[in-house]
Amino acid sequence: MKDRQEHLRSELDELGDTPPGIFRKQLHQLADWIADFRQNIGSLRVAPNDKPGAIRAQLPARAPEEGEPFEKILADVDRLIVPGMTHWSHPMFLGYFGWTTTAPGILGEILTAPLNVNAMTWRTCPAATELETVTIDWLRQWLGLPNEFGGVVYDTASVGIMHALAVAREEAAPSTRKLGLINRDLPPFRIYASDQAHSAAEKAAIALGLGEQNVQRVPVDAEFRMDVAVLREMIAQDREGGFQPLAVIATAGTTSSASVDPVPEIAKVCRENKAWLHIDAAYGGGFAMLPEYKWVREGWEMADSIVVNPHKTFFVPLDFSVLYVRDLQRLRRVFTLIPEVLRGDTIEGEKNYMDYGIQLGRRFRALKAWVIWRSLGRAGMVSRLREQIRLANLLASWIKIDRRFELAAPVNMGVVCFRFVAGIDHAVSGATTPATINGQLDKLNSEIVERINASGRAYLTQTKLCGRTVMRIGLGNVLTTEQHLRDAWEIIQKECSSIERVMVRP
Repeated sequence: MKDRQEHLRSELDELGDTPPGIFRKQLHQLADWIADFRQNIGSLRVAPNDKPGAIRAQLPARAPEEGEPFEKILADVDRLIVPGMTHWSHPMFLGYFGWTTTAPGILGEILTAPLNVNAMTWRTCPAATELETVTIDWLRQWLGLPNEFGGVVYDTASVGIMHALAVAREEAAPSTRKLGLINRDLPPFRIYASDQAHSAAEKAAIALGLGEQNVQRVPVDAEFRMDVAVLREMIAQDREGGFQPLAVIATAGTTSSASVDPVPEIAKVCRENKAWLHIDAAYGGGFAMLPEYKWVREGWEMADSIVVNPHKTFFVPLDFSVLYVRDLQRLRRVFTLIPEVLRGDTIEGEKNYMDYGIQLGRRFRALKAWVIWRSLGRAGMVSRLREQIRLANLLASWIKIDRRFELAAPVNMGVVCFRFVAGIDHAVSGATTPATINGQLDKLNSEIVERINASGRAYLTQTKLCGRTVMRIGLGNVLTTEQHLRDAWEIIQKECSSIERVMVRP
């Protein structure tokens, strides 16, 4: 009988969590692993060059029947996962917007994990709700937004844009929340964004039943900013055709070149046409905190909604995006819905963030932002943003003195777009027309990026500006130093020299 009781007690112990002593040991192992990984990340390949399926082929096809020790799992992270990653935190990762990871950010994520709360209502976690409200307001103050703007944290700007346009749709067609858009004798709605704006506009239109084709792309000027005169013409023509302008999306920091649309002029057009003005400042929002970049936020006070991504330029780990709406109750009126199971966990007068979007379960995202913003302070973030700008302008100066390259867009934040314009031997290649020459240069620029990325020494991206393929470097990683940038520029120059030698070979 005694043996049976001991056996049952042993089985019950196994159904619980890892014993505290073992868990403490594992935490120490993990802490050492994280510190070693961060210290040695520069020695890793930036990205693998394996064929699709290479990692999957090394993983078991079936999940384990019995539990495995943490040491074995961590060893497999080193053996399988780390070599198969594109390391966005690597100092030579120069793609997109220079993704960054910081020590305080990692600590914030570690703190969040064991708490594991659901921040859907005030009562389900008062600290999560109130800290989110405070951090959102800190950010509002840094951006210089008026008090009438309230915010909510989502995962990404794409989700924020969808929510903002849902409010615009409700105000343009009241009761859409209840009745939908079908059989209501409504005009087709149109959304306007520059041809440099993010594709989130189309995705939002798809999700909201507005139709992808009703997102109208407005041409840009020589600096890749929305052409407001053309915007006026497009809206006028659409009105004559029976369409109703719903919203205009102005971008502060476009994905390709970090251009900034002329928001004050766009705001006037929106007011004249009673259209919603949304500002996508997912990238540029952070730079608006700098006194010398105050121009970036001109006209923001006239917006209906603004989205910023602290996981891009406010040093918060992915994912963390904030949507601000003028009078946040406009957002709540569209999405508030209290299921009976949660009625006892809602308190009248207290903020329940589940009321401000489609998501019910919500992570305690504000904690990591709070940790890192307290660790760096406003001054620390400003200094790091200025360093990104300095490095971007330094790279631009190197490009200008090498006649084989040309800048493809103005440099005003941490993004540099440039193009290799040499390497074509017209006699050998048969390139005789500008179109043929540009087509071959497009292929060369794309090939240079692909070769560098395949080498594992650095990681760039490519994009198209004025219909031409250009190389693109995004700075923002706090680990990227001037020496890393010099190394990357040397790699680019050597790769281009190698291509030139091949092109002129008889």
